Amino acid sequence: MVCFYKLTKNNTLEDSDSGIGLCGWLLVGFSLLLMLVTLPISIWMCIKIVKEYERAIIFRLGRILKGGAKGPGLFFILPCTDNFINVDMRTITFDIPPQEVLTKDSVTVSVDGVVYYRVQNATLAVANITNADSATRLLAQTTLRNVLGTKNLAEILSDREEIAHNMQSTLDDATDDWGIKVERVEIKDVKLPLQLQRAMAAEAEASREARAKVIAAEGEMNASRALKEASLVISESPSALQLRYLQTLNTIAAEKNSTIIFPLPLEMMQSLMNR
Repeated sequence: MVCFYKLTKNNTLEDSDSGIGLCGWLLVGFSLLLMLVTLPISIWMCIKIVKEYERAIIFRLGRILKGGAKGPGLFFILPCTDNFINVDMRTITFDIPPQEVLTKDSVTVSVDGVVYYRVQNATLAVANITNADSATRLLAQTTLRNVLGTKNLAEILSDREEIAHNMQSTLDDATDDWGIKVERVEIKDVKLPLQLQRAMAAEAEASREARAKVIAAEGEMNASRALKEASLVISESPSALQLRYLQTLNTIAAEKNSTIIFPLPLEMMQSLMNR
């Protein structure tokens, strides 16, 4: 079980807007005076650089400075009283480890995925959560379990895009207070138990055999109807059947050279002798 908690009810950023007090201003003045005395050596300690894809959150006497994150480029800090944290603003990807999930129709499947996210607000990512990356990873695992637990096996196998979209929306809403923007979620693989795979393969094979038998039966029925119509046509002429018989023998002889002995009807011989 994963638990996310917050010790204070008030927003951290609201507290940071309050003043640092008289003692704090004295310390800041002393730090500024020390910097001026030690020039130009102290200048190398006061000027910092952040890259294009980074932002710097400056803490002065433990409080976040007004104005939010600094960068990219140069920024200025006071020695002794100021420190800063760099936050990477690039898109980060991580794999969701395979999760054993019990579906709605009581089937155990193993599902994994991949999440793409980035830090949208560097100040919230530093002030509102201890480790935004670890929290997002844990939340993605629990969200995957919760979403798949409401689906049956057929929906998981066929509606991956819908499941990924639901996960993306849920994660994005949950991480909004952390300054995290979940850009994309993808379901990578759905692994079924071996026995279930065999059962599904047998079911599919049986279904294909049933369709094949139905198609064969329909073909037999159509062929019998055609033969019935042909017999009705042949019955109208007595010699048509003999001609069809000779045509069949001619076809057989063309395929395989052989001697075929067949009887002739007496009616045909009598008609020839009368002529």
